[in-house]
Formats: sequence, C-alpha cells, structure tokens
Amino acid sequence: MTTTIDSSVIGRMNAGASGSVDASQSAELRDNFMTLLITQLQNQDPLNPMENSEMTSQLAQVNTVSGIEELNETLSGITSQIDAGQTLQATGLIGQGVLVPGDRVLLETDAEGQVHTTPFGIELEESADNVQVTITNADGQVINRYDIGPAKAGVESFSWDGKTSEGESAVPGAYRVGIEATRGDDSLDVETLNFAVVNGVTPSDDDGGVRLDLGAVYGQVALDQVRQIL
Repeated sequence: MTTTIDSSVIGRMNAGASGSVDASQSAELRDNFMTLLITQLQNQDPLNPMENSEMTSQLAQVNTVSGIEELNETLSGITSQIDAGQTLQATGLIGQGVLVPGDRVLLETDAEGQVHTTPFGIELEESADNVQVTITNADGQVINRYDIGPAKAGVESFSWDGKTSEGESAVPGAYRVGIEATRGDDSLDVETLNFAVVNGVTPSDDDGGVRLDLGAVYGQVALDQVRQIL
C-alpha cells in the first residue's frame, strides 16, 4: 500500500514559503514533512513504489521553503546595510543648506544694514524658454515680479536681491516665491524649492529610513526630498 503525505502539511509548507509562519514554525513543518516522507518510503508497496517525480516534487517543496527563508535573511541583511548607509549619508548633511520642496524665502539685514535673502530653486522636467518669479508678502501682496530667463531641465538655484518692484529694499521677514515656467506659448510643470538648514537626523518608524530635521519652520522631510545641497 502506498501512503501519501497529508495535503494539509503541504499546505502549511506553502504557507511558510509565503511568510505566514515564523522560522521556528517552518522548521517544525520541515521536520514533520521529512518524518512523513520517510514513513511513506518505509511503508510503500514494493510492487507499486512511489514515483520518482512525486518524491522529487515533494522534496522540492521543502527545499523551496528553506531557500526562501535563506533569501529573506539575505534581503534583511541588505536592507539593514542600506538603512545604515542612508543614516550615514544623512548625518553628513547636518549643518548643510539644502533645497527641498517649498516656497518660502527669508529676508534679513545684518548689523551693517546689508540685505541677505535665502536662496530658492526650481525643478523642471524639461527646459524652459523663460522663468518668471513672483515675490509676495504674508498678505499675498506682490512685492516684486521679474524674469530670470531660460532654464535647463533639472534643478537650478537662484536668489532674490531683496528689492521691491520700485527698487527699494523690502522689509525683513518671510516671503513667498511663485514660479511660472514657459516654453513658447505653453506653460510647464515646475516645482518650487526653498532653502533650509539640516539641524539633525531622526530615524523613521514608517519606512525604516531617516528623516531630516529642518527646524520648527520647515519640520522634518524624508532624505529623498533633498533636491540640491548648497
């Protein structure tokens, strides 16, 4: 008489391969599988032995589980190395100025009365014939509007001289920058970028990566939000 390995064991082995059981459960299932397979071989009918293809198929299933477990361990190690590399890369940005998505520009004057503004940037998917910048105050009033000419695809940084449209120095404070990019008569998609300084690095519980602390004004952003390091 030929015995057959219980299909429920095979089902649990396949479940283990898909990650629904932990390593200890999977090891127990493999032991049960091998015990049943040996029992099957010992009690098979000599006149009607189990086909080689059937034995090979059953052995392949248990080997698949082992292979997937080893692959998962390898991938886990690779992921840990990637996370460590991201953390090391992120810590190197502490104290550095970066461009991240946003539209804020800060203007201040030093002790000698010199005007200083934070840079801003743009990200274009394709080159533009002309880029127009509009600076507005907290009330939405236009302080200045000017053209910066053509721009290439990718990320470019610029600066505002802190002047109003009348040529006078704007008052210190926070302003908004709006960008319009055109090529011919067509408007292009453009992402506005603002300047911030990286104050620290915080591990992210959501994706296992890291987030950059840009201070109270800008909060935290993911590492992949950095478009340019200044």
